[in-house]
Amino acid sequence: MPLKLSLRPGEAVIVNGAVIRNGDRRGSVLLQNKARVMREKDIVYPDELETSGARIYFAVMQLYLTGEIEGPYLDHASAALAEAIGETDSEAQRAKLIEISASLAAGETYKALSQSRKLLREDRNGDD
Repeated sequence: MPLKLSLRPGEAVIVNGAVIRNGDRRGSVLLQNKARVMREKDIVYPDELETSGARIYFAVMQLYLTGEIEGPYLDHASAALAEAIGETDSEAQRAKLIEISASLAAGETYKALSQSRKLLREDRNGDD
């Protein structure tokens, strides 16, 4: 089933590592096959890595966008997760971190990205 992306003027989307930016009018793109897609609003940049949630999300995002399931990006994600596990006293938070680790170990980078996005939102909202 195709995926239809509706884009606002000037909005960007990454598709399999290529940045596509819409022109000055509202537009849409129809993807006919499976692809790694990320909207501009979901991208975290290196200068935004102030929290453990942001560092985890950024590392998992890199894995997802490159399509890799091992190598240096996995090492960065594992290190960020280990650091966060070591810093938290919350069993609930530790369980969330372990779920992300398990998803990465299973090669399920999209699932890990979704789990990391929830963690990032909690960090930004000050939730536990």
